[in-house]
Amino acid sequence: MQFTTSFIPEIRFSAGSAAQIAPAARSFGATRALVVMDGFLAQSGFGERLRQELEAEGVAAAIFSDFSGEPKLAHLHAAIKAADGAGLVIGVGGGSALDIAKIVACCAASGEDPMFYALAAHPLPKNPLKKIMVPTTAGTGSETSATNIFAGPEGKKLWIWGAETKADLVILDPALTVSLPAHLTAWCGLDAFIHAFEASTNRNAHAGGRFYGHEALRLLTGALETAVKEPENLEARGKVLLGSCYAGIAIDNCGTAIAHNISHALAGLAPVHHGLATALGFEATLAWLVEADTDDLNAAARACGLADVAALPDFVSNWMTRCGIVRALPESFGGVTAAALAAEMRAAENLPMRRSTIRDVTDGDIDDFAAAMLALAKGQ
Repeated sequence: MQFTTSFIPEIRFSAGSAAQIAPAARSFGATRALVVMDGFLAQSGFGERLRQELEAEGVAAAIFSDFSGEPKLAHLHAAIKAADGAGLVIGVGGGSALDIAKIVACCAASGEDPMFYALAAHPLPKNPLKKIMVPTTAGTGSETSATNIFAGPEGKKLWIWGAETKADLVILDPALTVSLPAHLTAWCGLDAFIHAFEASTNRNAHAGGRFYGHEALRLLTGALETAVKEPENLEARGKVLLGSCYAGIAIDNCGTAIAHNISHALAGLAPVHHGLATALGFEATLAWLVEADTDDLNAAARACGLADVAALPDFVSNWMTRCGIVRALPESFGGVTAAALAAEMRAAENLPMRRSTIRDVTDGDIDDFAAAMLALAKGQ
């Protein structure tokens, strides 16, 4: 056995731990900070409250919240401009806010455009700005990941990867997730579950990643349904948030697989929530995947409380139903063809997820999966 576990940031977990953001910013020696925050959080008054708390600690702060959906190159350019003079970037929100914050911390330090680093074209700067990540959606695991996703000039998903993008401090406050609507709680939680499952079972899986992946599976299967149905249950919210964080560590070490190949391909064709797309892709491929019947697949099933992997497809489908998942793609996919989706699934930027899948993914498999996914679109 031989593996390396990637750097794991300091993680602080407790209800109310958001109060530690401003003192932590001061401890990093920053006098100016950029806060990248989801718009609804900024408008709720949380942004202004955080700005005042930072100011009380001697840290002048600007709030950047002018983005929606997954990050686009224009959002990154605007955020980099807003970070001028900052020594610290604080990301508060879902995966988009955190990914923007981490990319900005690198580009603001180096002066380079994000496209300079896209798809590992050039090495990242060795001295990025300091970074504090505060997730509020319990799904992406971006707070502990070195992978950062954005849409390039042509709208295709690109990534910037490297340890330099990782947080210096992660603050997990389940109280910040209470306002997340039920459908988003379910979509994000299933995304985290699939992160943990794919990282624990793909060709890159190793003991270091499985340690976090299996604990994430236990936390998420035990708490997500409660968090969906009892939104103010802080114990359930906390388990889902911690599970998402651990799943982020797992994918940072071992990556993902076919469900993420599908969700990334879908996002290249029309707007869709990443968690929903990944959940639908996972369900559509799971029965095919578990035919591999590997030791890792069975170990992941046992982490979910099941006897073996054969029980997993029915378990996941029933769980998704109980969490209120509607098996449908947005109306914007009504004109998308299965051939177009299959082409995206075969694209170079999605090839690593295809290759890492524990079963060989043939062109015929891709055609079958694409057809199954587009059958979920209205008008198909």
